[in-house]
Amino acid sequence: MTEAEGCALLLAKFTEAGYAIASDFHFHEGDIEVDLDGWDAKARVGYEYITREAGDDRQFDLATLARFEMRMEKGELFVLLVDERGAVTKEALGAAADGFLAELKKQREAIGSAP
Repeated sequence: MTEAEGCALLLAKFTEAGYAIASDFHFHEGDIEVDLDGWDAKARVGYEYITREAGDDRQFDLATLARFEMRMEKGELFVLLVDERGAVTKEALGAAADGFLAELKKQREAIGSAP
């Protein structure tokens, strides 16, 4: 699956879930500065399909991924980070997005917050 195909699929999934996604968003907060494939600034939800084709592996190194994980654990933001090596088919990427969005919905309903 190409970068464009993956981003189109994720945009459709997140939009269908009610998020107002800005594509190709330059995210810079604190010690994290990357280009996300999609980001809803109000909901603080986004996604990145990490591909070699787009050179994403240079921005999303282990340290950056760890910083995202730490911020997500604190509930500061929620970003689906999918490496092409783990989701190379449309079905696998769609399943990753569906799982992420379902879990996010469950968490937000528990605290009374929705997109």
